[in-house]
This record gives sequence, structure tokens and C-alpha cells, in this order.
Amino acid sequence: MLNLDQYSCLGAALRDALDRWPNEVCLIESDRNREKIRLTYSDFKETAKPLSRALQDADLKAGDRAAIIMTNQSKWLISAYSIFHIGGVVVPIDYKLTATEQLQLLAHSHAKFLVVEYHLWRAITRAPEFSSHQLKTVLVTEAPLGAELAGAFRWEEFRRKGEPEFIPRRRDDIACIVYSSGTGGRPKGCVLTHENYLEQCKSLTAWYPFQPGVRYLSILPTNHAIDFMVGFIGPLVCGACVVHLRTLRPEFVRDAFVRYKITYVSLVPMVLKNLERGLKAKFQELSPVKRFFLDRMIALNRVLVRRRPNLQRSRKLLRQVHEGFGGELLAMFTGGAFMEPSTLQFFYDLGIPVANGYGLTEAGTSLTLNDFRPFRADTVGRPLPGVELRILSPDAEGIGEVSAHSKTIMAYYLDDPELTAETIVDGWLLTGDLGRFDTAGHLQLFGRKKNMIVTEGGKNIYPEDIETVFDGLAVKEYCVFAANYIWPDKQLGHETLVLVLRMDQNQEFNEPLKNEIVFRNRKLPDFKRVGGYVIWGEDFPRTASMKIKRVLLAEEIGKHLERATAVVDL
Repeated sequence: MLNLDQYSCLGAALRDALDRWPNEVCLIESDRNREKIRLTYSDFKETAKPLSRALQDADLKAGDRAAIIMTNQSKWLISAYSIFHIGGVVVPIDYKLTATEQLQLLAHSHAKFLVVEYHLWRAITRAPEFSSHQLKTVLVTEAPLGAELAGAFRWEEFRRKGEPEFIPRRRDDIACIVYSSGTGGRPKGCVLTHENYLEQCKSLTAWYPFQPGVRYLSILPTNHAIDFMVGFIGPLVCGACVVHLRTLRPEFVRDAFVRYKITYVSLVPMVLKNLERGLKAKFQELSPVKRFFLDRMIALNRVLVRRRPNLQRSRKLLRQVHEGFGGELLAMFTGGAFMEPSTLQFFYDLGIPVANGYGLTEAGTSLTLNDFRPFRADTVGRPLPGVELRILSPDAEGIGEVSAHSKTIMAYYLDDPELTAETIVDGWLLTGDLGRFDTAGHLQLFGRKKNMIVTEGGKNIYPEDIETVFDGLAVKEYCVFAANYIWPDKQLGHETLVLVLRMDQNQEFNEPLKNEIVFRNRKLPDFKRVGGYVIWGEDFPRTASMKIKRVLLAEEIGKHLERATAVVDL
């Protein structure tokens, strides 16, 4: 791979990678059973060059923000590279958000350029907020010929001849503005520098090296912090290949493992659990004799890999299982949410190591990762090279808030110095997660100190952002909390949100009010819904500017009410 210490920005590193491995396959894009695109590094460069020049001619200058809203595909990576090449700042936005939420983040990020898929652009143009957007140039991918694009350009036709001017950036310049999953309330735009990404890439590839011949299956959205690094920056600066699927139906994902001999893949815990259930169902379908033999082989493999993986031996003992994954899978990565140790152990016993990690958008991608020396299913691994972790104010069990110091920590929250000062103190990132180190130096997580939950799909849900759905509710005041924030549980998984209600004087909680809450709650996506409500008998404590003192309110509720009796399920 490239020596990333020699580079000041992502654009320079990626540009040199395209020249170093011109004949290696860089990108493959497959749709169901049909391979749509296969690009070498040289092909990638030639495709990106006229786009970079056209963006430059459209007056995209160094430091200008360009957002991308697309599903996983080659155009995502080509567009991002083109923006980096001419000194722009990439703003990855989740394509699963509503058009209103996307417009909110476009405005907050001050993006002047946008690359977006046709069906997403159509939804954006129909949103009420569209009329006030400040976008200067919009490129729409896969738009039908003759389609009305509301002033946008077709991505495929937005090209200019000539060599684009390469614009170098400094290590402390902004590379990306990445948003946590919370929207609708207070957008949290993490400002990440070129150094953040270069250092993160260097630390990850120190443990899991990529090189020509490695094939990474990109399943997570590229706007996700994990896939942006492991499915874009990491493979491309190492000469590896990224395989994109335009469908995530299980049968086509399984086919991709075999067809492309996948080496690495990243999965959120929810997908990994589904994969576990699918394999167990297949095992149950075996005849009693075959199942007996399989169980014996799994038990033998479990003994042989107890201390560390031995892929060659596992592939011989459990040949058919490994062939189902293509026969060349080295590891799967997971993180972003709680992962049950039993699931990690299940795959490890099959000889398929799952590197469980821990990180935050504010920390680039990962702070810790399991290096399998030894394998520990009940931890999120060791700190990556260059990462220093501390446990603040540990209790008698050694559990306290995890704090991190690293060159991968974001610069600040965009336009939010107050939140930045609360989150980064003397150069240390306060994660809001509770953890401790075991005797082998592995980090164990036990819960959250902050008012947030993380779904199985790896999305951060901020209770404050849910509150807008309940605006105008016929009560004196209300707010939303993560239940484990009020009643610290020292465990992860099965987290839920609760709606705290302060009734008007002489007002009773009645069936019409409950029905109204249920009705509004159903407007939210499943993973954002409130799980129950609490009736609180005191006025909410507030600041001089009338903001709710959430920390104080949570402490008071937790002190005077028992969770088991206070929370009523919706």
C-alpha cells in the first residue's frame, strides 16, 4: 500500500493509487445476476477526470462543500474522488432520510453542489422546503432522457475535456462533514480533516492489510463511516477491489460471495444476526447423520482455534460452510451497535472470524477492533494503533466513561462550539459510553452515559430529535429520554425511548391523549418510535433561556421513580 505518512490529503493519496495500479480491478458493480460495471484503476481515473474538470469549470473551489446522496454504486466513489481531486469537501448524506431531512442537512452543511440519484432528487424537489434551497449545481444520476430535472444536470453528460487542475490540501483542512443519524432537531455535523482519514486508514490497515487481489464487498451505505473508510478509502489506497451490489436481497448477496471470492465485508449487527439465523436454519434442514457430523466438526474446530484463527484448517474441516462464503473470506467486520457475544462465537466456531469494533462518527471510524490475539466474544477489542483510551471516574467495578485521544478525532461540530466544548475536553473525546478494560487490555462496554440509543442497524437516535413529532400535544410539557439514561442499566442492547409527560393542573391522562400519542408515534420509522411513557408530577427544570435542564430532570426522575413501575408501554 501507499505510505500515507507522505501525503497531506486524500486527493493526493488516491491520485497516486490510480497511477500505481493501473491494470488492477478497482470497482465492480453488480445488479442481481448481471455485472454492470468493471473498472480498472486506469478506467476509474479516466472516468473521473472529465467530471473533475466539469466541476472545476462550474466553479467548485477548494473548500467548497459538495454533498452526495446515493445508494452504493461506482458513481458514489467516482464523484467523491473527483471532488477531492479539486480540493472540495465531501458531505455524505444518508439516502434513507426523508427529503425534508436531506434538505435540512444540505442547508446546515452549506453545500453548494449535490450529486444525487434521480428518484431521490424527484422526492427532494417535491418537498415544501425545496423552494428555499441554496444549491448552485446539482448532478442527477440515472435520470431518463428528457426527464424534468428542475435545473439540475444529468451526471452522465456533465463532462468537460482537458486535464483538471489538482488542488492539494493541508492535513488540517476539512475533508468531510459527516452527520450522525439524528436529524429533525439539532444537526450534528462532524468536521473531519484529511489527517483524520489518513491516520484512520493507516491504523486499520496495520492490522488488516489490503492489497491487490483483495475483494471487499460493500453492503453498508457508503455514507456510513465504516463503509466510507473500509469500502472506499482503504481499498483504493491499497490497490484492492470494491464490489458494489445494487440489490441486497439475500440470495444475491450469497451469490456475490461465491462469484467474486470475497475477502472482507462489513455488516451491522442486525444483518449479522440475520445471517446467523439463516445458517442455523440450513443446519437444521440437514439429515440427522449429516447434522451429527457437522456438530462434531464444529466442536473440533472450536478447540483448534481457541487461541487464534487458523483459516486453512477451518476451511478443510468445514469446507462446505466456507465455500458458501466464496472460500477466500478472511474476516467480517462489525460495529456501530451492540453485538451479542453468542453471535460472534457462532461464526468464530465456524472458522469465520468477525472483528468486532467500537467507534463513533466523531472518531472517524473505529477506536478499537478485535485482533484475535486472543479472540474475545465479550469485548470490542483493543485500541487501534495511535489510539489512547482512558476510563474516567471508574466505579468499584472499574466501569466509567470511555474517553479517547487520537489523530482520528474530529476537529469540531459544524457551527456548534457549545456542543464541541462539551464533547472534546483538552483534546480528549468524551464518548458518553460506559466501559472498562479487562486484564488483556480489551475494552468491554456496559451502557451509555449520554441520552442516546444505537439501533441494531447502527443508527444513532437522539431523543431530542424525536420530540418534534409530538409538537402541540395537549399536555403542559414533555420531553423524550433514552430509558437507560434515566435508569443506568450497565448493559447494551434492547434499548428504548420513553416520553416523559408533565400534565396541566387537574389534567388526567386519558384514552384520547394516549391514542393521540400512539397515532403520532406511528408516523416515525420503527427504529425511532417511543416505547413507553412516564407521568411526571413536577415542572421541568429550565435554564434562563427556557431550555429543559435534561441532565437534572433525568436525575430527578431516576431518583424518585422506579423504572419497572413508572414506564407504561405504548
